[in-house]
Amino acid sequence: MPDRNTTRVTMSVRRTVAAAGPAAASVIRDLHAIDGALYGAVAATPTPTLDRALRRLSHAADHSKISLAAAAGLALLPGRPRRAALAGVCSVALASAAANLFGKRMVRRRRPDRDEARVVTDRHVPMPKSASFPSGHTASATAFATAVGVVLPPAAVPLGALAVAVGYSRVHTGVHYPGDVAAGAVLGFAAAATSLAVLHVPRHRVTMPQT
Repeated sequence: MPDRNTTRVTMSVRRTVAAAGPAAASVIRDLHAIDGALYGAVAATPTPTLDRALRRLSHAADHSKISLAAAAGLALLPGRPRRAALAGVCSVALASAAANLFGKRMVRRRRPDRDEARVVTDRHVPMPKSASFPSGHTASATAFATAVGVVLPPAAVPLGALAVAVGYSRVHTGVHYPGDVAAGAVLGFAAAATSLAVLHVPRHRVTMPQT
């Protein structure tokens, strides 16, 4: 059951949306329609070569297993890699807490109906019982990639690509709408920025040659 503070925040948000009037409600309906159309387009596109790979990736990202494994590897190396691992793990913890303890309780969006969208069974992963918005997998993967990439720039591109793939896999497997993933990515960026600021982790600086 949500606590009183969460309930109050939820009611406040709902009152704000209601106060915005019919125009805001129309925009929200249109965004929901676009989100649903994108979800349906992904579900209707045959991709047999990708289906099992993305299903396995989505499953591997449960509980941030991929990010934590990468952090463990980085922590074995002294200096900047170890500091990047610390920043990454802290960012994952913050992103996960924000998504699951605040975002999902506040918005309470229902999960997509895979049967209605006819998502092929080869893509299926277990449908989570939690709310759909935002995507916790995406938030955590993005937070880790951002924080580690800032401290250790050579890791930015591969980890960023992995975060994008994890986010897309959640839509491909039918457990999230694209809007959930986009919100999760924004939350992940914010969590990484907050963690870096709190930890005061030294960032990589590029020294320009003197002329």
